[in-house]
Amino acid sequence: MTDRIRQLPAQLINQIAAGEVVERPASVAKELIENSLDAGAGRIEIDVEQGGIKLLRVRDDGLGIAPEDLVLALSRHATSKIADLADLESVATLGFRGEALPSIASVSRLELSSRHRDAGEAWCIRSDGGERSSELVPTAHPPGTTVQVRDLFYNTPARRKFLRTDKTELSHLEQLVRRVALARCDVRFRLAHNGRVVFDLAPAQGDESAAGKRLKSLLGAGFLEHALAVSQEAVGLRLHGWLASPGFSRSQADLQFFYVNGRMVRDKLVAHAVRQAYRDLLHHGRHPAYLLYFELPPILVDVNVHPAKQEVRFREGRQVHDFIFRALNRRLAEGLTRGEGASGEAPPVAVGAPLAGSVQSLPDSPEPYQRTMPLRVGERRGGYGSSFDVQRPGSGERTQVGQDSEVATEIPPLGYALGQLHGVYILAQAAGGLVIVDMHAAHERIGYERLKQSWEQGAIRSQPLLVPVLVQVSTREADLAESNLDLFRRLGMGLDRMGEGSLTVREIPAMLHGADAERLLRDLLSDLTVHGHSDRVREEINAVLATMACHRSVRANRQLTLEEMNALLRDIECTERADQCNHGRPTWMKLSMHELDRLFLRGR
Repeated sequence: MTDRIRQLPAQLINQIAAGEVVERPASVAKELIENSLDAGAGRIEIDVEQGGIKLLRVRDDGLGIAPEDLVLALSRHATSKIADLADLESVATLGFRGEALPSIASVSRLELSSRHRDAGEAWCIRSDGGERSSELVPTAHPPGTTVQVRDLFYNTPARRKFLRTDKTELSHLEQLVRRVALARCDVRFRLAHNGRVVFDLAPAQGDESAAGKRLKSLLGAGFLEHALAVSQEAVGLRLHGWLASPGFSRSQADLQFFYVNGRMVRDKLVAHAVRQAYRDLLHHGRHPAYLLYFELPPILVDVNVHPAKQEVRFREGRQVHDFIFRALNRRLAEGLTRGEGASGEAPPVAVGAPLAGSVQSLPDSPEPYQRTMPLRVGERRGGYGSSFDVQRPGSGERTQVGQDSEVATEIPPLGYALGQLHGVYILAQAAGGLVIVDMHAAHERIGYERLKQSWEQGAIRSQPLLVPVLVQVSTREADLAESNLDLFRRLGMGLDRMGEGSLTVREIPAMLHGADAERLLRDLLSDLTVHGHSDRVREEINAVLATMACHRSVRANRQLTLEEMNALLRDIECTERADQCNHGRPTWMKLSMHELDRLFLRGR
């Protein structure tokens, strides 16, 4: 280090830039594949050796590069994708900054061969990591481009030592190709490692059968069996795709794919909206699985906030958060008993949009509601009914038609009760199989949803504290609280600012009597700081309601009559989020006749 300021050499500048966008072979592949997609490629082949460390070659059939532009392609900040600031504010391509190729060339031995669609011959240029590139030489190449990268980080040993084993680097490459292939089902992708084909995914645009094979290959049959299609469009925003039912939760966040205008991102605002939609549906420590596509005008999203373009910034973050949360929350509330239970087949794919589910659009800005089931039966109220009235949703009438009535011409989704098993489970005969219900877990969810509905119908009532609580906070937090006094008041929190860094809590929600007022206030301020809003009070109240529902639900070893069992089954069918209890455990399972036959070796 010297005490004089000097201009850095161009080669060193490129190597520093490479540190931002080139972490491992998968990073190189990402940049090259995105360039191929921007060039309109319909087929992309990726060949790698030793996990991509020794060789990584990406070949496409895209537009190609004119010979006079090949040298420029290896220069920093040279691109055909933007020309002025207006273009940058509404970027519609995956790449645009012109840093990828020169950065990669500075830390590898790179060969770029291309033939423009309108040209009669192809040309090649090479770089060995130095400041200068070779002269253009003619080569044999079909229309399109091939970028070959050898000996990654050979001239930066400090970076090379951070690379992992070939197997680990290959797994990152596989995940990268999986992510891109899920975004562009109209493109054929082929990945080969050491001569062995890993992926060979045929185009699937407009072909439901091919789309099903691609989804099954990339996400597994289990995801398809539990997939809930979602589609909503409002105020210029569109969300579509699939989210897995809570019963398909994962120990890791390894099946979470979210695309913004075709770009795979990992965004904190989006992650929070999804997590809120799954609240009180997942067991502790479990992660949801989803494949979702979000589209909005490019002017409303900034994709230039991360060197590798893995994060975005929405201009109307709160609107985007609420839109995503409400769409997913409503679909999860409908659950599997809506009648669209997963069949194991791939969801339909709409023509003209990559993997867009062709399902009925939801109304604008939906609020949670209870969808009535097409049921024609009702049961007499017994011991169970006295705990929670059995009532047909949407009407104040109760019916007394038994399942033997001529009216009962359709079998409800969860079927009819056959009996109890050890006072814990209800066994029911449904269309196509056997349904097993955890009666305590199911009743707990039913009671919880009804308590929440009753609570939300009234305003949040406040209760004065006998002794006000003085809380010391930072000046910034005090300013934040003072500017949001109306919000705190609506949440049932009465606050006063006492000084530069002091707040006094005088009231808390009546439902949270006995709660730690200081902790609640600090959590609310933390939420407001990070997300701009808070659901903390609602979460605290829901926790109280969940405890109440647990104590009011039917206990294990309680004997129910058939009428009471059937009443519980009907309530499950018309209750939101009834597929899981408040703790994320499943409330019911179904064994198909095929699965039962297989257990008893029938037909073999």
